[in-house]
Amino acid sequence: MFHLRSLFLGASAAALIAGAATAQQTDITVALQLEPPHLDPTSAAAGAIDSVLYSNVFEGLTRFMGDGSIVPGLASSWEISDDGLTYTFKLHDGVKFHDGTTMDAEDVKFSLDRIGAEDSANAQKALYAAISEVNVTDPLTVEVKLSEPNGSMLFNLAWGDAVIVAPESIENIKQNPIGTGAFKFDNWAQGDKIELSKNPDYWGTPAKLDKATFKFISDPTAAFAAMMAEDVDVFSQFPAPENLPQFEADPRFQVLIGSTEGETILSTNNKMPPFDNVKVREAIAHAIDRQAIIDGAMFGYGTPIGTHFAPHNPAYIDLTGMNSFDPEKAKALLAEAGFPDGFETTLDLPPPSYARRGGEIIAAQLAAVGIKAEIRNVEWAQWLETVFKGKNFGLTIVSHTEPMDIGIYAKPDYYFQYDNPAFQELITKLNSTTDDAMRTQMMAEAQRMISEDYVNGYLFQLAATSVAKAGVQGLWNNAPTQATDLTAVSWAE
Repeated sequence: MFHLRSLFLGASAAALIAGAATAQQTDITVALQLEPPHLDPTSAAAGAIDSVLYSNVFEGLTRFMGDGSIVPGLASSWEISDDGLTYTFKLHDGVKFHDGTTMDAEDVKFSLDRIGAEDSANAQKALYAAISEVNVTDPLTVEVKLSEPNGSMLFNLAWGDAVIVAPESIENIKQNPIGTGAFKFDNWAQGDKIELSKNPDYWGTPAKLDKATFKFISDPTAAFAAMMAEDVDVFSQFPAPENLPQFEADPRFQVLIGSTEGETILSTNNKMPPFDNVKVREAIAHAIDRQAIIDGAMFGYGTPIGTHFAPHNPAYIDLTGMNSFDPEKAKALLAEAGFPDGFETTLDLPPPSYARRGGEIIAAQLAAVGIKAEIRNVEWAQWLETVFKGKNFGLTIVSHTEPMDIGIYAKPDYYFQYDNPAFQELITKLNSTTDDAMRTQMMAEAQRMISEDYVNGYLFQLAATSVAKAGVQGLWNNAPTQATDLTAVSWAE
């Protein structure tokens, strides 16, 4: 309608109106492929919750920045005792929850105690297992005592699983999240959108936007159409990488390419025969052509990996050679394992493009060595229920977007059910080690151990590929955690 009306205006007047409209824009619509199952980041494994709420609505004692660094959040400062067993956090003064109640040390104690409670549903409970006691010194000082030193504690406290919540609002947190962030939750139209608005009483640097809407568009074709029609301003983790060159060539848009913490893997049920046989798992590793998956499903965006570790991490070691594409070796290994004619299994694929598109390619590659994988397309909630919780699967594809999460392999009841006491002991030592050189050495050993055990099929590191209108500024290029941090986002004037 604006373009039709501008035909009847002088060119200079139309330009002034257009310029004023751009300068005055204080709202944004961000599209995501996955909708959260609920809105409590402290009681679910779904990264889609953090994609909307991390930093925007909920905050922790520490937080991630876009470059992956850890900086103070609700804690203004901290001191660590010489023995590494006591962390004393000083809190910012004047912080309020969105319902007007004061955030203080009692809320920190409540939040951390809740993670460690016997009935805790926190997906990353193991990260905080060393916390033995939380004491309130005064309203702005909290003392966190550990049973053993943990060199990753400040890092772990930056995760969305450790955001600070209040006992007053915990009962309805899954539908009505009340945090301390620069935006407050307004509305959730399930299946469509979540609406946030600027928190006028924010304790820190206020948001530059007045309103933010998260739209959920799962279909890649619909995602392309919505972006081209400018119905959305940003598409975070754009699901159709084949369209990115078209956006790059269009001056209306900008394409942001960065790295993520997303190790994309062919997850394997290590307790289900025949996957309990390491030769079978190794055969799968050699049946997979990783570059063909990156090229075919991700259109070249992604970095091959040979273990569950991000290539941009300083402690990363390249083990892709252990997983070289060698179908004949895969067939020989299957024969050695007692499956000369292969076998049948299932391949559960959640909605993201890397899974659905990658799964088609992997199924064909496995079929070439005799493994017939029945593809089962499942919705995200179903995947969480049947695969992640129920462990009712043979193979599945998922991107693990939690930062530096190799420790999940030390949890025998984790969904891929890898049980290696030597690895568990190594991770226990790593968690209690603060010396950087020793930690790097241990992380290298951990990478080798799971690679040599072929626990999962290690595919590629997911690239961060977002599309935004040209005037949007302040978005993260990289994704050090699964978040769409809008706290510093604005429109160029």
